[in-house]
Amino acid sequence: MQRLLISAMLWTLSVGTLAADDYPKVRQGVALQFPRDHGSHPQFRNEWWYITGWLKTQSGGELGMQITFFRNRPGVAEEVPSRFAARQLLFAHAALSDPGAGRLLHDQRAARSGFGLAEAAEGRTEVSIEDWSLRQADGGYAAQVAARDFRYALRFEAKQSVLLQGESGYSRKGPNPAQASYYYSRPHLAVSGSVVIQGRELEVSGEAWLDHEWSSEPLAEGAVGWDWIGVNLADGGALMAFRLRGKDGGSLWAGGAVRGADGRMRILKPEEVRFATLKRWRSPRTGTEYPVSVRVQAGVLTLEIEPLMDDQEFDARSSTGTVYWEGAVQAKQGEKAVGRGYLELTGYWRPLRL
Repeated sequence: MQRLLISAMLWTLSVGTLAADDYPKVRQGVALQFPRDHGSHPQFRNEWWYITGWLKTQSGGELGMQITFFRNRPGVAEEVPSRFAARQLLFAHAALSDPGAGRLLHDQRAARSGFGLAEAAEGRTEVSIEDWSLRQADGGYAAQVAARDFRYALRFEAKQSVLLQGESGYSRKGPNPAQASYYYSRPHLAVSGSVVIQGRELEVSGEAWLDHEWSSEPLAEGAVGWDWIGVNLADGGALMAFRLRGKDGGSLWAGGAVRGADGRMRILKPEEVRFATLKRWRSPRTGTEYPVSVRVQAGVLTLEIEPLMDDQEFDARSSTGTVYWEGAVQAKQGEKAVGRGYLELTGYWRPLRL
């Protein structure tokens, strides 16, 4: 599959490339519409559906789970009638954080859309690559993943309303208003289903978070990557916070949102978001150092973030061409656990390029 994808990309790149201005822009004031915006937006350059969560087995063991589907419009050979033209590319990452294994179990897929092998439907969440899929189902979502070292068969029931990030779904990603994405989240998804590890099927339950985001803009000039966190707070509230980092490690832009247990929203300004390193971990495989424990200040909310385990590095060089840290974390205030979620750290291995 990888060779077919690369061959198709090389062939279509020789035919012609779409100019950057030909992609649609993210515009302030455009209202997101559901259910339409749960689905794919194929005219935009980049898009992803990202679902993460904490799972508990019947014996009380805890696991982290992550499933991401990416869609990319490379803008090549769009007038070529051949079905082999790579007009839409799909990638998928899946991971299982298992403290018993001591390292992140992960796998990935890549394909061009079509031929019944890979699709991203419009109007509803329905993305798939071969036997990996994420689909809307009965007020929530269902995911099937058959990875090398594990399998998922999970359902996610929506317990809360959609959380629109930024200004009603228009999320700034830089000092220029054009540097933005359309972005919403689904916190506090109730998880049920099964996980297979080393041939053993385990019934699981838990709580998850889904992000759906699409844009045509590259990273802001000077940005090398981002730190992002999504936390389901124990009181029913939710936190999303991020910062874009420059080469010196400082913040070029930041943002986020806090939804209280009462449903009230607070959109965070760049100066209200801070990430401070509490502990670093160095990968024995890539030599990359990551701040795996951080203190996050998000407006009046301050949380200490601790990982389920240190080694949650994902090597995605054979699909999206990068290496990053993405893992299950617990949020604390002092010694008190106040939430669970996921921390994503990109651009520490090499500067990230979308």
